[in-house]
Amino acid sequence: MEIENNSLPDQRGFATRDVLWGGFTTEDVLWAAGIWSVILTMSPVIVFYMLMVA
Repeated sequence: MEIENNSLPDQRGFATRDVLWGGFTTEDVLWAAGIWSVILTMSPVIVFYMLMVA
């Protein structure tokens, strides 16, 4: 993704910046790891609940 001459003001409190190359940041990786850890740890609980209720 190539964005140049970004003249838009800050939106919703996030600072805008020129993006010269795309890639995952450390924040992206930590966010994804957190989401997957919640999904994987809650899956057995949800399956057990469904088996007990159904």
